[in-house]
Amino acid sequence: MLPFMLAALGLVWFAYNSGLEFAGFHRGEIQQELSGLHARLAVLTEQNTQLGRKVAQFEQQIQIEQGRSQEMARQMKSLNDDNARLQEDLNFFQNLTAENGKEGELAIHRMSLLRDKIPGEYRVRMLLVQSGQRVKEFTGSYQLVATVVQNGRKMTQLFPSDESGHDQFLLNFKYYKRLEQSLRFPADVQLQNIQVRLFEHGVREPRVRQSVDLS
Repeated sequence: MLPFMLAALGLVWFAYNSGLEFAGFHRGEIQQELSGLHARLAVLTEQNTQLGRKVAQFEQQIQIEQGRSQEMARQMKSLNDDNARLQEDLNFFQNLTAENGKEGELAIHRMSLLRDKIPGEYRVRMLLVQSGQRVKEFTGSYQLVATVVQNGRKMTQLFPSDESGHDQFLLNFKYYKRLEQSLRFPADVQLQNIQVRLFEHGVREPRVRQSVDLS
Protein backbone atom coordinates (compact mmCIF):
# COMPACT_ATOMS: atom_id res chain seq x y z
CA MET A 1 0.00 0.00 0.00
CA LEU A 2 2.76 2.48 0.98
CA PRO A 3 4.74 2.08 -2.26
CA PHE A 4 1.53 2.72 -4.17
CA MET A 5 0.85 5.93 -2.21
CA LEU A 6 4.39 7.19 -2.69
CA ALA A 7 4.16 6.52 -6.40
CA ALA A 8 0.85 8.38 -6.54
CA LEU A 9 2.32 11.41 -4.68
CA GLY A 10 5.28 11.42 -7.06
CA LEU A 11 2.93 11.48 -10.02
CA VAL A 12 0.96 14.35 -8.47
CA TRP A 13 4.12 16.40 -7.81
CA PHE A 14 5.39 15.67 -11.34
CA ALA A 15 2.08 16.73 -12.78
CA TYR A 16 2.09 19.95 -10.65
CA ASN A 17 5.57 20.98 -11.74
CA SER A 18 4.81 20.03 -15.33
CA GLY A 19 1.69 22.20 -15.16
CA LEU A 20 3.64 25.18 -13.81
CA GLU A 21 6.31 24.86 -16.45
CA PHE A 22 3.66 24.47 -19.11
CA ALA A 23 2.07 27.69 -17.88
CA GLY A 24 5.42 29.48 -18.06
CA PHE A 25 6.09 29.48 -14.29
CA HIS A 26 9.72 28.61 -13.55
CA ARG A 27 10.74 28.68 -9.89
CA GLY A 28 14.38 29.52 -10.68
CA GLU A 29 13.39 32.50 -12.78
CA ILE A 30 11.06 33.77 -10.03
CA GLN A 31 13.82 33.51 -7.44
CA GLN A 32 16.15 35.37 -9.79
CA GLU A 33 13.49 38.06 -10.37
CA LEU A 34 12.95 38.43 -6.63
CA SER A 35 16.67 38.77 -6.03
CA GLY A 36 16.84 41.46 -8.70
CA LEU A 37 13.94 43.32 -7.12
CA HIS A 38 15.58 43.19 -3.69
CA ALA A 39 18.82 44.54 -5.16
CA ARG A 40 16.94 47.32 -6.94
CA LEU A 41 15.08 48.17 -3.74
CA ALA A 42 18.38 48.39 -1.85
CA VAL A 43 19.79 50.75 -4.50
CA LEU A 44 16.67 52.94 -4.40
CA THR A 45 16.74 52.99 -0.60
CA GLU A 46 20.37 54.15 -0.62
CA GLN A 47 19.60 56.80 -3.24
CA ASN A 48 16.66 58.00 -1.17
CA THR A 49 18.89 58.24 1.91
CA GLN A 50 21.48 60.25 -0.01
CA LEU A 51 18.80 62.56 -1.41
CA GLY A 52 17.45 63.07 2.13
CA ARG A 53 20.92 64.07 3.32
CA LYS A 54 21.30 66.52 0.42
CA VAL A 55 17.89 68.02 1.14
CA ALA A 56 18.85 68.47 4.82
CA GLN A 57 22.13 70.14 3.76
CA PHE A 58 20.28 72.46 1.37
CA GLU A 59 17.75 73.36 4.08
CA GLN A 60 20.57 74.10 6.51
CA GLN A 61 22.34 76.22 3.89
CA ILE A 62 19.11 78.13 3.20
CA GLN A 63 18.68 78.80 6.94
CA ILE A 64 22.27 80.04 7.14
CA GLU A 65 21.75 82.33 4.14
CA GLN A 66 18.48 83.61 5.58
CA GLY A 67 20.23 84.31 8.88
CA ARG A 68 22.98 86.19 7.05
CA SER A 69 20.40 88.20 5.10
CA GLN A 70 18.54 89.11 8.29
CA GLU A 71 21.79 90.10 10.00
CA MET A 72 22.78 92.24 7.01
CA ALA A 73 19.35 93.88 7.07
CA ARG A 74 19.75 94.63 10.80
CA GLN A 75 23.22 96.06 10.21
CA MET A 76 21.95 98.16 7.32
CA LYS A 77 19.10 99.50 9.46
CA SER A 78 21.54 100.27 12.28
CA LEU A 79 23.84 102.13 9.85
CA ASN A 80 20.90 104.08 8.45
CA ASP A 81 19.76 104.98 11.97
CA ASP A 82 23.28 106.07 12.90
CA ASN A 83 23.54 108.14 9.74
CA ALA A 84 20.19 109.81 10.42
CA ARG A 85 21.22 110.52 14.02
CA LEU A 86 24.56 111.99 12.91
CA GLN A 87 22.80 114.17 10.36
CA GLU A 88 20.36 115.29 13.03
CA ASP A 89 23.27 116.07 15.37
CA LEU A 90 25.03 118.04 12.64
CA ASN A 91 21.94 120.13 11.97
CA PHE A 92 21.41 120.65 15.68
CA PHE A 93 24.96 121.86 16.35
CA GLN A 94 24.93 124.07 13.27
CA ASN A 95 21.77 125.74 14.55
CA LEU A 96 23.19 125.88 18.05
CA THR A 97 26.34 127.71 16.99
CA ALA A 98 24.22 130.19 15.04
CA GLU A 99 22.25 131.11 18.17
CA ASN A 100 23.39 133.94 20.43
CA GLY A 101 23.16 132.15 23.74
CA LYS A 102 24.47 133.54 26.97
CA GLU A 103 28.12 132.72 27.61
CA GLY A 104 28.37 129.64 29.85
CA GLU A 105 24.63 129.01 29.85
CA LEU A 106 23.83 125.38 30.69
CA ALA A 107 20.81 123.78 29.02
CA ILE A 108 19.21 120.39 28.37
CA HIS A 109 18.27 119.60 24.77
CA ARG A 110 16.52 116.70 23.04
CA MET A 111 15.39 115.04 26.24
CA SER A 112 13.26 111.89 25.85
CA LEU A 113 11.78 109.15 28.03
CA LEU A 114 11.05 105.84 26.29
CA ARG A 115 10.01 102.33 27.25
CA ASP A 116 12.77 99.78 26.88
CA LYS A 117 12.39 96.26 25.44
CA ILE A 118 11.99 94.62 28.88
CA PRO A 119 8.74 95.42 30.76
CA GLY A 120 9.37 97.78 33.68
CA GLU A 121 12.54 99.21 32.14
CA TYR A 122 12.84 102.71 30.68
CA ARG A 123 15.52 104.77 29.01
CA VAL A 124 16.22 108.50 29.50
CA ARG A 125 18.17 110.36 26.83
CA MET A 126 19.32 113.96 26.74
CA LEU A 127 22.00 116.31 25.46
CA LEU A 128 23.68 118.78 27.83
CA VAL A 129 25.08 121.91 26.22
CA GLN A 130 27.08 124.90 27.46
CA SER A 131 26.79 127.95 25.23
CA GLY A 132 29.71 130.20 24.34
CA GLN A 133 33.23 129.97 22.95
CA ARG A 134 35.24 130.39 26.16
CA VAL A 135 33.20 128.40 28.66
CA LYS A 136 34.71 126.71 31.69
CA GLU A 137 34.57 122.99 32.15
CA PHE A 138 31.41 121.96 33.96
CA THR A 139 31.91 119.63 36.91
CA GLY A 140 29.02 118.30 38.92
CA SER A 141 26.33 115.63 38.78
CA TYR A 142 22.75 115.02 37.75
CA GLN A 143 19.75 113.52 39.47
CA LEU A 144 16.61 111.90 38.07
CA VAL A 145 13.30 112.33 39.91
CA ALA A 146 10.68 109.84 38.74
CA THR A 147 6.97 110.44 39.32
CA VAL A 148 5.27 107.07 39.62
CA VAL A 149 1.90 105.61 40.61
CA GLN A 150 1.78 102.47 42.74
CA ASN A 151 -1.43 100.98 44.15
CA GLY A 152 -3.27 104.18 43.21
CA ARG A 153 -0.83 106.37 45.11
CA LYS A 154 1.43 108.92 43.40
CA MET A 155 4.98 109.21 44.71
CA THR A 156 8.49 110.17 43.64
CA GLN A 157 11.63 108.08 43.40
CA LEU A 158 15.21 109.40 43.17
CA PHE A 159 18.08 108.13 41.04
CA PRO A 160 20.64 107.55 42.34
CA SER A 161 18.82 106.28 45.39
CA ASP A 162 22.00 106.05 47.49
CA GLU A 163 25.70 106.86 47.37
CA SER A 164 26.61 103.43 45.93
CA GLY A 165 25.34 104.41 42.49
CA HIS A 166 26.45 108.03 42.61
CA ASP A 167 29.52 107.65 40.37
CA GLN A 168 27.58 106.96 37.17
CA PHE A 169 25.67 110.25 37.66
CA LEU A 170 28.79 112.43 37.82
CA LEU A 171 29.34 115.03 35.08
CA ASN A 172 32.50 116.50 33.62
CA PHE A 173 32.36 118.19 30.22
CA LYS A 174 32.98 121.51 28.49
CA TYR A 175 30.77 122.16 25.49
CA TYR A 176 28.32 119.27 25.32
CA LYS A 177 27.66 115.80 26.68
CA ARG A 178 25.21 113.12 25.56
CA LEU A 179 23.55 111.18 28.41
CA GLU A 180 21.61 107.93 28.36
CA GLN A 181 20.40 106.29 31.57
CA SER A 182 18.38 103.10 32.10
CA LEU A 183 15.78 102.88 34.87
CA ARG A 184 13.98 99.83 36.24
CA PHE A 185 10.71 99.68 38.18
CA PRO A 186 8.60 96.84 39.63
CA ALA A 187 5.78 95.49 37.47
CA ASP A 188 3.07 97.17 39.58
CA VAL A 189 4.64 100.65 39.22
CA GLN A 190 3.48 103.02 36.49
CA LEU A 191 6.00 105.68 35.44
CA GLN A 192 4.50 109.04 34.48
CA ASN A 193 7.42 111.43 33.98
CA ILE A 194 11.04 112.17 34.80
CA GLN A 195 12.61 115.40 36.03
CA VAL A 196 16.33 115.98 35.45
CA ARG A 197 18.26 118.14 37.90
CA LEU A 198 21.78 119.33 37.11
CA PHE A 199 23.99 120.19 40.08
CA GLU A 200 27.24 122.09 39.90
CA HIS A 201 29.97 120.76 42.18
CA GLY A 202 29.69 122.23 45.68
CA VAL A 203 26.24 123.77 45.08
CA ARG A 204 23.18 122.27 46.80
CA GLU A 205 20.52 123.83 44.59
CA PRO A 206 20.16 122.46 41.04
CA ARG A 207 21.38 124.77 38.32
CA VAL A 208 18.92 123.38 35.76
CA ARG A 209 15.62 121.51 36.07
CA GLN A 210 13.72 119.98 33.18
CA SER A 211 10.93 117.39 32.97
CA VAL A 212 9.73 115.02 30.28
CA ASP A 213 6.63 112.81 30.15
CA LEU A 214 6.63 109.19 29.06
CA SER A 215 6.22 108.93 25.29
